[in-house]
Amino acid sequence: MDVEIKFDYKAIAMLENAVKESAMTAMEQVESDLISSATMPFDTGDMQNNQTFVAKTEDGAILVTGSPQARRLYYHPEYNFYHGHNKNSGAAWLEPYISGDKKDLAKEAFEADFKRRTGV
Repeated sequence: MDVEIKFDYKAIAMLENAVKESAMTAMEQVESDLISSATMPFDTGDMQNNQTFVAKTEDGAILVTGSPQARRLYYHPEYNFYHGHNKNSGAAWLEPYISGDKKDLAKEAFEADFKRRTGV
């Protein structure tokens, strides 16, 4: 008994591209929600509006905050955070997306976009 397997490389490439684009869309959704939730520390707006962005990677996408003060602010809830621009600002602003009530946001955004792109 002979078995012959043929791969549809065009379809595989389309699925791989859909994964990457859906990952980008999901991370953009998280970034948008992060900004609208007003939880990131905001004084002049540079860290939130210019230094936080979605970057493409070989495997998909990541949310990056490239400002030098981000790590220090993120891990120190004892700081006296300014609440003039972002009323909910404080440390650990990504925790709702990691283990809190918004932990499924990226997954659900990815699934919806992937389904829209591929029909599966």
